[in-house]
Amino acid sequence: MGEVKKFPYAEEVKLPPEMEGWEEMYPPHRLFSKDREDWEKRHFWYQDKIHDPEALYPLDDIFNEAWQISLSQYNTRVFCIPPAQGVQQRMLGCYMYISAVEPPPQEIIKEKAEIFGKRLPYVLQNYNMLWDKWIEKFKALGKEMQNLKIPEELVKYVPDEDIFPVIKGYTQAYEVISTFNTLVNQVFLAWQYHFEYLNLAYLAYLTFVDTARKLFPGIKESTVMGMVAGIDAAMFRPEQELCRLSRLAIAQPSVRDILKKNISAEEKIKELKSIEAGRAWLDEIEKIKDPWFYVSCGSGWFYHEGSWVTKMDVPFSYIKGYIERLEKGETIERSLDEITKKREKVVEEYKKLIKVEDDRKSFEDAYNAVRTIYQFTENHIFWVENWLHTIWFEKVRKFGNLLVKSNTLKKTDDIFLFNRFEVPILLEDMVSSWAVGVNAPPRSKYWMEKAEKREKILNAAREWVPIPGLGIPPKEVSEPFTVMLWGITSEKVEEWLKGADLSAKEIKGFASSAGVAEGPARVIKFSKDIVEVKPGEILVCPSTNPSWAPVFTQIKAAVTDIGGLTCHASIVSREYGLPSVTGTGVATSMIKTGDILKVDGTSGVVTIIKRAEA
Repeated sequence: MGEVKKFPYAEEVKLPPEMEGWEEMYPPHRLFSKDREDWEKRHFWYQDKIHDPEALYPLDDIFNEAWQISLSQYNTRVFCIPPAQGVQQRMLGCYMYISAVEPPPQEIIKEKAEIFGKRLPYVLQNYNMLWDKWIEKFKALGKEMQNLKIPEELVKYVPDEDIFPVIKGYTQAYEVISTFNTLVNQVFLAWQYHFEYLNLAYLAYLTFVDTARKLFPGIKESTVMGMVAGIDAAMFRPEQELCRLSRLAIAQPSVRDILKKNISAEEKIKELKSIEAGRAWLDEIEKIKDPWFYVSCGSGWFYHEGSWVTKMDVPFSYIKGYIERLEKGETIERSLDEITKKREKVVEEYKKLIKVEDDRKSFEDAYNAVRTIYQFTENHIFWVENWLHTIWFEKVRKFGNLLVKSNTLKKTDDIFLFNRFEVPILLEDMVSSWAVGVNAPPRSKYWMEKAEKREKILNAAREWVPIPGLGIPPKEVSEPFTVMLWGITSEKVEEWLKGADLSAKEIKGFASSAGVAEGPARVIKFSKDIVEVKPGEILVCPSTNPSWAPVFTQIKAAVTDIGGLTCHASIVSREYGLPSVTGTGVATSMIKTGDILKVDGTSGVVTIIKRAEA
């Protein structure tokens, strides 16, 4: 027997000495452990580059904790998708690794199938009504979070109105502790809502893809996915608003000239406020800022990314680019009508090839189902991972400010260096010190030293290159969501084991969006660098972020390390009519900025035509 090809197990991975002590940043149940060793080694683990391509600050891990529960329960306990179980997460060296849990026994699959058969049709038949209910309750949750009151500072003495005519009965000490607990609960509730229909949307994708493959042997994946393109989802609305604001600016030369200047957004806003046309234009931003500027500058998963509403230089830079393109006579908006017509034409052409009536019904049922629920994949991203996360970060920073004012922490953002179980301890220490009076300090030195140590560990983690997988790869990756969203297949894992061949000229991935394009590469490994992308370039990145939509009107094509046919890069590329190859595994390692690429989104092949000069 030949040697089994495997990645190292978690305990075999050698970490830099500078990262010693990293484990204490995360809750114990999120670490690989001896007591679960047999179970963990039965599963293959891969780095989750879609959600967490960067070293993970402890408090930012709350979103992962929440989605692991939510995704899993909707598979196993709610809609009971027969073969699908949940997803488990583990932290290693400050990076997130995930694994699709092995299928349940056949008797459980049979039980789930009966429940699933009743619940899925109901959702598809009533989706529009259910969506209206969903968006109503989610907006209400976000408003509740916005309305949470966090003290700016702890008062010296409570005011008279808390005593007369009736004693209030509690103080800021209770409010601080209670409000943070409420804030955490709201995040978990938001992520419970997040997956309400998401797994069913992916399942509809899978069903449609499977149906098309059976009816049309040899059909290209990019053709199948093109049949579901063309949606008017919330995630595209911020970019639409930027286009509208840019056209309004073009109509007012004085506004246009200010917005084209190479100065900061703050300076532009100051100049705009000095003229009537500028004030009117700024009023348009105020009307739509909440929610449409509550979009992350990155993925929405990391506190340091910021959002348009907190980093106005980002949307203002996009607007400047749009104005310059409008002056050249270019179209800046996504052509939804054109994409829709193309989709409908392709669908009709393939329907004509179906000769058997039952086959036609199978195709139409699968097509109607995926088109009905398809938009949820992009709608939920905006409302949860952008709008609500923006509110969360703003509220958390208020607690950070409070800890700084009480001399418990040095910097506001140091609060993100502590996980969600630890922050209540800091807050309790702070309010205990306040409650007992003067000359009773919190453990400031202890917390500040811990924050400093953790920052150093995370800096070292960013320099370390985590391995893509852990353990023995399965002979076949069959879990549908793992394949469709993350793009993890047996073939891809084999390529990981080989490592990146820097001398190779060809890279293969998923044919996610049809078409062919050539141009210079722009390799983006961190969200903050997206502003470096120039018109006519080909975007190469670990995975794309929803807030990058304005960039998709400039680039020629997109290539990613990770992601399947239903990942964000695939969806957005189809919506903008761009060729895309996803799930290459090694693109950001093999390609350098300036390399001339040919991206064939129809076949799923990226060719390096010419290397950039060193």
